[in-house]
Amino acid sequence: MNEDKFDSLDNIEELEAELEAQELADLEPPSAEVLEEENQQLKDRLMRAMAETENMRKRGERDRREAEAYGGTKLARDLLSVHDNLARALENIDDALREQHSSLTEGLELTQRELLSVFEKHKIVKIEPANGDKFDPKLHQAMFEAPVPNTVKGTVIQTMAPGFTIAGRLIRAAQVGVSSNTDPVKSED
Repeated sequence: MNEDKFDSLDNIEELEAELEAQELADLEPPSAEVLEEENQQLKDRLMRAMAETENMRKRGERDRREAEAYGGTKLARDLLSVHDNLARALENIDDALREQHSSLTEGLELTQRELLSVFEKHKIVKIEPANGDKFDPKLHQAMFEAPVPNTVKGTVIQTMAPGFTIAGRLIRAAQVGVSSNTDPVKSED
């Protein structure tokens, strides 16, 4: 039995010697090829991380600009009805009422101008096509088509409601009537 103890002690010494040899082998510097490969992998990972960071920065900047430009779109869309109601109120005031209540009329006009001024400040631009302008489906919504004499097919003949853009993006298309005239336009002699 005592001999078994001594045998296991020899085994422990052998194991310690093996571990020491392994540690010494681990302490040996790696070859140049291994170091170059590891260096290349680290450079690649660094470049990918830098590119990812730059992309995130650009995406964040773009999102910030878009939020600044278009963040008020929903509010602006809701305020368009206020503009429309003011315009309708001013259109329906006849001359007699305008004389009797000039201060009220002037107040409505000032309110509408102020609203348009605030719209402009926030890059909300009114689109009001004139009669004879070419119909643009990106900015106009055709409400009807009519064969009006002395007009060119595809031109605006009436504007029912103005359109609006915010920072170049359409909020509401201008509602227009479009000529469907196929007769040649008669020139004045």
